[in-house]
Amino acid sequence: MSNELTYPCSLSLDVPFPDARLANVALQALRVDKELSALVQKELSAVDSTLKVRYKATTNRMLRVAVNSFFDSLALVLEVMEQLDVDVIEARKAEEETG
Repeated sequence: MSNELTYPCSLSLDVPFPDARLANVALQALRVDKELSALVQKELSAVDSTLKVRYKATTNRMLRVAVNSFFDSLALVLEVMEQLDVDVIEARKAEEETG
């Protein structure tokens, strides 16, 4: 019997951002949080203006817990970007003025 874990449960997400810089900012902020359990693996990358997220877990429950935690962290990153990123604020103002 092998000691190697199998990860039959998986989820892939593509999170779009207004531009590649913001996708990379999110990547840098989110990649510091390592998974606490060996039962879950997470891969993050930024491709153009999209944050790509891939989770693999040994059980559906572990996958759900990990993804819920990721969404909490992502929500915080997005909130900080909205509050502090000057480019995002300026773009939103421009959209409101034209739309």
